[in-house]
Amino acid sequence: MRSRSKDVRRLFHTEITSTHHPTLPSSSNAINNNNPSNNNPKKNKRRKNSATSDAEILRWNKIITDHMRHGRCDAAANLFDRMPRRSTVSWNAMISGYIANGRFPLALRLFAAMPRRDAVSWNTMIHGHVCKRDLASARRLFDEMPDKDTVSWNTMISAYASSGLVELAQDMFDRTPNKNAISWNGLLAAYVGNGRLEAARQLFDSNPHWETVSWNAMIAGYAQRKRMADARQLFDRMPERDVVSWNTMISGYAQSGDMAEAKRLFDGSPYKDVFTWTAMVSGYAQNGMLEEARRMFDKMPERNSVSWNAMIAAYVQCRRVDEAEELFNSMPCRNVNSWNTMITGYAQAGMIERAHEMFDMMPQRDSVSWAAMIAGLSQGGFGEEALRLFIEMGRSGESMNRSSFTCVLSTCADIAMLECGTQVHGRLVKAGYGMGCFVGNALLAMYCKCGSIDEAYKAFKEMAERDVVSWNTMIAGYARHGFGKEALEIFDTMRTTDTKPDDITMVGVLSACSHAGLVDKGIAYFYSMHQDFGITAKPEHYTCMMDLLGRAGRLEDAEALIREMPFEPDASMWGALLGASRIHRNTELGERAAERIFEMEPDNAGMYVLLSNLYASSGKWTDVDKMRVMMRERGVRKVPGFSWIEVKNKVHTFSVGDSVHPDKEKIYSFLEELDMKMKKAGYVSATAMVLHDVEEEEKEHMLKYHSEKLAVAFGILNVPPGRRIRVIKNLRVCEDCHNAFKHISAIEKSIGRWNSLERLTNTRKIKQIWNSPTGCRNRAILDNESCDDNAAYLVWLQNAAMVYGSSKGPGTTTLDTKKTSYCNTLT
Repeated sequence: MRSRSKDVRRLFHTEITSTHHPTLPSSSNAINNNNPSNNNPKKNKRRKNSATSDAEILRWNKIITDHMRHGRCDAAANLFDRMPRRSTVSWNAMISGYIANGRFPLALRLFAAMPRRDAVSWNTMIHGHVCKRDLASARRLFDEMPDKDTVSWNTMISAYASSGLVELAQDMFDRTPNKNAISWNGLLAAYVGNGRLEAARQLFDSNPHWETVSWNAMIAGYAQRKRMADARQLFDRMPERDVVSWNTMISGYAQSGDMAEAKRLFDGSPYKDVFTWTAMVSGYAQNGMLEEARRMFDKMPERNSVSWNAMIAAYVQCRRVDEAEELFNSMPCRNVNSWNTMITGYAQAGMIERAHEMFDMMPQRDSVSWAAMIAGLSQGGFGEEALRLFIEMGRSGESMNRSSFTCVLSTCADIAMLECGTQVHGRLVKAGYGMGCFVGNALLAMYCKCGSIDEAYKAFKEMAERDVVSWNTMIAGYARHGFGKEALEIFDTMRTTDTKPDDITMVGVLSACSHAGLVDKGIAYFYSMHQDFGITAKPEHYTCMMDLLGRAGRLEDAEALIREMPFEPDASMWGALLGASRIHRNTELGERAAERIFEMEPDNAGMYVLLSNLYASSGKWTDVDKMRVMMRERGVRKVPGFSWIEVKNKVHTFSVGDSVHPDKEKIYSFLEELDMKMKKAGYVSATAMVLHDVEEEEKEHMLKYHSEKLAVAFGILNVPPGRRIRVIKNLRVCEDCHNAFKHISAIEKSIGRWNSLERLTNTRKIKQIWNSPTGCRNRAILDNESCDDNAAYLVWLQNAAMVYGSSKGPGTTTLDTKKTSYCNTLT
């Protein structure tokens, strides 16, 4: 009988752990056969009528938990449905299992159906909402919870802390009735993790009974921000140190570049684990001491995957990819981080195809793998491929983290794909990521670079917390789009916060003053920024001053400043002076500036063109011809200008006088019609921009069919009223096109389409690979050597606006129709 009982129990266990599950009768049989007293009919009857024993329910609960732990949600659900009686633990096991396996809606449904809930039930669901980054629902559930325990309060403190909502974390901490060490550590982590070290230190000093883990967190906060003196002070005061304490200090000194002190601590540490050795390897590598890193790696008494990955990363950082690959191939056991490091290394070395091969060979991928490949494609100039991979990542079911979203937002910014960036923004919100600094700054940059400055400001206002990068991005965005006064308003607001301006902030401020024509204010900022903010003027600040004075026509002051600066001026400073000379037709100064530029950058095609423009506007055609000959002799080739527009998911590309587009006849006919209307409205071609000594009529003809005009005309003809027309160009926009677009805007308004004109820039340098037979774009490639920034255009038809602009060329942004070489904002 006993052996038969064991056989039945074995059968029951086999059924319960397989995808097929026992019916209730088989469960009862197993229970009954396991009991030696089954021969008593009266007891059997009472047993059948009574509830299943607690021990048996416990056994069922354990099997449910095991199913959930191994991802067998359906098996757990089948078993749960067949249970004769369910305890609260049964419900909690199912709910926590669903949450752990990403089936949150089912967890919600079960929680709502629970007959009785305990603190674990509530805390599990609150934690589930936190994992989904739905803090509003987590807070609502927390407020509804009848009997909160310390776990409930600590969960909310940690949730707010990890989302950067420090004030809410502090409020929750203050209201916690029974604080424990986890409560204190949660708030401390909130302050440290969000860079508020002074507040963290005040909290730390207010409690004399911190655990070692708390000391380590405070030390790590200082070390991460390279405040090693403060970190060392705490380290020396620690009542008890562990291996993490020593490792944190060693890593901190290494990251701060003080490898001598890191080595002293390493030698004096009573504890050395594999992470101690790895910290030294990484430190040597980060400080360019690759040979020392390898010697330390070879001395390691034991290595794990982290050690191997650190050494591989060291070779990758030094662009010694072949040695990294050799080490990778010799690893006894690779993990996903090993593959990710190699992918990053190949991408950084420009070996995109090899990186993609490695990505395809991976036995398994995580979100970092996808993000590394997306970033590699984006940084290598393959923006569209990066976006396609992002879409593939979503389809693969891989969860998208902050890095994934940040990479793809940067890609959208690089190739000026506003609509795609907006869709990514929507997915970002849907994924539950709050507007913290990491993702929020990428979103700001995307909107600013794509010219959607209003959306950028909206995103800026919605950020839960802002750092100096957030403020800098918004200031620079306004400045580059011609909204100088708005940029300065943002700067004034920044000064009322705890965020201290840095040198990049002042570049944006000076640029804003330049675009707004606030010369005296810009000069005041330049000379006071050292006293007010401790910022010493760098070359980029002097370049802004060249632009500021040049736009205002104060060329002598600009030249005097460039000769008085404490370091040798670079090509960008002389370039700003050359641009100002062209606008104000000061040929002598322009030639001096160009001479210095050609000494520094003899292959800078943009500067040759700029000087040629200066000669042409002054009627010096002989000098224009000389420049053309000089470019030919030096092998300098002007980058051809292209504009492209996306209509109905198809990209149409135009060059000057394009003759390959299938709708060329309609486009040219429409442009002729527009040209007649513009001339009647007072439009005069800027023929001085033509670099050829030909008749005026021929110059007008050459200006008429610039690529951006063709693209805008095609957009007006094919995009339905009310839809945006977005035109991208790889070079600056000429003065004539600026002027023409003003008149086109007025003409469209006169026929019932409301249009206004405002400034737009896009500052990433882009060149294009073109399929010349069809004129279609193949892919966008970043070109760090190009001196021409791409200009983007937007045309809103029907109750909207026409937006265009360029990020280069001196001039002033105004609110009237006064002719300038830059865009005007027409109301």
